[in-house]
Amino acid sequence: MKPLRAGRYLRLAKVTSARWQRRTIFLLGGIAVGAAAVALALLADRAQAAFALLLAKSHYATLLVTPAGFTLSVYLTNRHFQNSQGSGIPQAIAARELTAQTARGRLVSIRIAVGKILLTLLGLLCGASVGREGPTVQVGASIMFAIGRMSPRRQPGLILAGAAAGVAAAFNTPLAGIVFGIEEMSQSFEVRTSGLIIAAVVAAGLTSVALIGNYTYFGTNASVLAPGVDWLAVPFCGVVGGLLGGAFSRIVIVMARGIPTALGRAVKSHPLPFAFVCGVGVALCGLASGDLVFGTGYAQVRGMLESGVPLPWSFGILKFAATTLSTISGIPGGIFSPSLAVGAGLGANVAHLFPAAPLGAIVVLGMVSYFAGVVQAPITAFVIVTEMTENHNMVLPLMVASLIAYATSRLVCPEGVYHALAKGFLRRETAASGPTTRAAF
Repeated sequence: MKPLRAGRYLRLAKVTSARWQRRTIFLLGGIAVGAAAVALALLADRAQAAFALLLAKSHYATLLVTPAGFTLSVYLTNRHFQNSQGSGIPQAIAARELTAQTARGRLVSIRIAVGKILLTLLGLLCGASVGREGPTVQVGASIMFAIGRMSPRRQPGLILAGAAAGVAAAFNTPLAGIVFGIEEMSQSFEVRTSGLIIAAVVAAGLTSVALIGNYTYFGTNASVLAPGVDWLAVPFCGVVGGLLGGAFSRIVIVMARGIPTALGRAVKSHPLPFAFVCGVGVALCGLASGDLVFGTGYAQVRGMLESGVPLPWSFGILKFAATTLSTISGIPGGIFSPSLAVGAGLGANVAHLFPAAPLGAIVVLGMVSYFAGVVQAPITAFVIVTEMTENHNMVLPLMVASLIAYATSRLVCPEGVYHALAKGFLRRETAASGPTTRAAF
């Protein structure tokens, strides 16, 4: 009996040790992701401030700096940091689908994380209309994957946890991080890893708060729609935002897959000249907007929501163009913040049709509508906008607008941009590594 009892205790000790090891990996990974997100946020602010200082000294310097910066970024991406281009979320999604560790390592790794941070900062330093939140997702997934490889046991859910923690830390929106992980990254709820993913999100969020304090990304806005005519803005924003968001996604997907024409083949075979041309386009958009569309768009949206600082009618259109050019150019950089800024510009324009409605309420409707149209993740869209503006009075209209935008967007672009782009990475890595099956790492 004693040997049997001793064996039972030994097995229990091993199981307990494995569980605590797994929990420790997720918690430490969450802390590391939170610290990386804070570092990227602070450095991104400095990069944008440096570019603004350059423009203050020479307004037309962007005509040289922006195209040159785009060209350098694409060169470094293709030469030294392959698979760091774009948002980084498609790479994280594809890495979850792959089973070969080597193939995963080509999409999420410490080398790619370092390149992602440096090249995202380069993009902001030269005026690109990109965000840091999507890159934080790939950085978070890379950190978690690297930590998991140090463990003697396979740790399911690490890439998903790193991505969710990245969103939570980047926006200071823990609930949105969890919802993003479920709706966009995995498109399912995984019971066996849900608790550990939440633990990683909490660890990342607490690290962010400890380093830079608690805050709401776009400040606080308590605007609310009055019953009656004001509510017509909900379907209106939903339809217009969904159409524009779907159009943006369609353009990005088509350009990523390649246009089957001589021009399309020329773009694919000459990425540096194409990046230069895109940089010129962004510079011209910036000059036309009075320097408002450069960077993430965070300052402009926060100023409008918190202080009622008006934006010109052309802001949304020019920001849309600048973000599209920045995205298809091939430079690393996200579309979260720029998309929310485009939506804010859309809302500001729609507000002229509803003069009795509060400006802030229409602006957040535009934000959630366009964002839902781009990413086609309606739950993530309204949760993230609600958390970023701390406007819980608008939850119901935001939900309705988000769902309308999602349905409308699918008429233009039947597939979400992140998952469509992820298929390209999957096809390439599958061809290099052999057949793949779904994984939950």
